[in-house]
Amino acid sequence: MFGIHYLKTGPTHYVIHYYNGRIRRSGPGLSFFYYKPASAIVVVPVGSADAPFIFNETTADFQPITVQGQLTYRVTDPELVAALLDFSITTSVDQYATDDPDKLAQRLVNLTQVLARAEVQRRALRDALRASDEIAHSLLTSLQQSEALTALGVEVITVSILAIKPAPETARALEAEAREALLRQADLAIYDRRNSAVEQERRIKENELNTEIAVAEKEREIRETKAKANLAIEVKEQELREAKLAGQIKLEEERKQMVAARIENARAEADAQSYAVEAALRPLQELDETTLQLLTMQTADPRLMVSLAMKEIAKNAAKIGHLNISPDLLESLLQKQ
Repeated sequence: MFGIHYLKTGPTHYVIHYYNGRIRRSGPGLSFFYYKPASAIVVVPVGSADAPFIFNETTADFQPITVQGQLTYRVTDPELVAALLDFSITTSVDQYATDDPDKLAQRLVNLTQVLARAEVQRRALRDALRASDEIAHSLLTSLQQSEALTALGVEVITVSILAIKPAPETARALEAEAREALLRQADLAIYDRRNSAVEQERRIKENELNTEIAVAEKEREIRETKAKANLAIEVKEQELREAKLAGQIKLEEERKQMVAARIENARAEADAQSYAVEAALRPLQELDETTLQLLTMQTADPRLMVSLAMKEIAKNAAKIGHLNISPDLLESLLQKQ
């Protein structure tokens, strides 16, 4: 009504009220009435803002890539920004009279692109695809030290590289190469696994063979030990047999000596007995046979006497011409007493 308007701003808006070409009030988050025909209101956002960017660049090996990201910035000197760009509003806070507020973000993006081009052109394609964090850090450092930003009254808070992509055909080539490398690694892994399996099998066979060799060696040692023990037993048995044989030989020799001594004693006794008998029979050697017979019989049986007589007659039968013996005589000789 009558050109009087009311303006209310938030804490992230820096307001400059020009009245008749002079600054009447300025500050963040102001609320006031103003006379519009004689006033000009400038509202500069002082909160943080994001400025996305995407641009195409070329690497050191002349490969096209696309760099995509965003930067976060805020206005540090709103009066300086208001002096460089037109942030005047018409009726409300977010209705600017010109498109100058959009140019601030574009200037930051352009400056970022210049710095990013320098970073990308120093790297080959493979290095650039893997260096997003390094590029983002380098861009943030360069922007914070840039005098152009200081002249704009703006401070860059963060720089993020969301993606670095090569051209589609280059990406397919890299994918093919990476895929082939992965396939080769897979083949190598399969080969290594098979080789490991073969090696493990060889070790198992070698361990089994070593076990068999050890068992055979142990059995051989056992056989040798048994053979040595049997040999020692045989030697002991042989020594025992020899000892027994030596004992038997010694016993036989002792028996032989004993028998020889007995024979010698018997011979001596026989010689003594023979001498005794000879001495006893020496008187009888001078007697005739008939006398010896009579002495032997030590009896005077008539029949015996008759028998001896007839024996003498028989010895001298050649001298007898004729001899008669009666049956009665023979019968008497044959009769038993």
